[in-house]
Amino acid sequence: MESTQPVIDVRGAVKRYGEGDASIFALAGVDLQINAGEYVAIMGPSGSGKSTLMNIIGALDIMTKGKYFLDGIEINSMDESALAVVRGRKIGFIFQSFNLIARTTAVANVELPMAYQGIKKDERRKRALKALEVVGLADRVNHEPTELSGGQQQRVAVARALATRPALLLADEPTGALDSKSTADLLDLFDQINAAGRTVVVITHEDDVAARAKRVVRMRDGTIISDTLNKGRVA
Repeated sequence: MESTQPVIDVRGAVKRYGEGDASIFALAGVDLQINAGEYVAIMGPSGSGKSTLMNIIGALDIMTKGKYFLDGIEINSMDESALAVVRGRKIGFIFQSFNLIARTTAVANVELPMAYQGIKKDERRKRALKALEVVGLADRVNHEPTELSGGQQQRVAVARALATRPALLLADEPTGALDSKSTADLLDLFDQINAAGRTVVVITHEDDVAARAKRVVRMRDGTIISDTLNKGRVA
C-alpha cells in the first residue's frame, strides 16, 4: 500500500538569483507532490528550471521562497550539516558522470556512503553485495571502474544509491554518457526498481527516457507547464 504522505512535497517554490532589476527567477512558484512508489520524469529545455528543481528536491540547494518537505521532513530551515544527513539517509543519487572513485573496487564504491552514515562494516558489505546483485553485477564486485564498461559503471552507481535504502532514487540525466544498449539496460533496471516499490525521479531532456516513466512533468521558464500520466506505462 502506498503512503498517503508524499515523499516529495514542494509548495510555492521560488528560486531567485541576484537582486533588483538584475535578478533572475530560476523557479517562479512551483508546486509538486510525488507519492511513494511513483516513477516520475521531469523534463524541460536548458533554462527551464528542471536542474534547479532537482537541486531543491535533492536538498542540494534551498529555495528563496516556499516550503519543501522530503519524506515528511521540512528542509527549508536546515543548515548544511543537517542537510547532508538528510541527503545521506533519504536520497540515493545517480549522476550522468557516475562519480565513482578510481582504483577502488565496485563493492567498496557501494559501501562508501554507508561508512559516512556509521553503518558497521559487516552490514555495509552485506548491503553492498546485495545491491550489486540486484543490478546484475554479482560477478564484478572486485572490479575497479576502469575495468568496467560505462553501463556497468552506472549500474555500480545505482547499487550505491540503493544500498542506503533511501526513500527516493533521484537520477540526473543518468543516460547522458551511455550508448543506446546501456541506456535500455539502465531503464529496464529502473523499471525493476520501481516495480519493487522504490520511488524514482529522473531528470532528463530525452523523450525516450521520459517515456519509460509513469508520470511526466514538463517545465518551461521556471514553471510546470504540464503534469501528465503516461498511460502506456501506468500499471
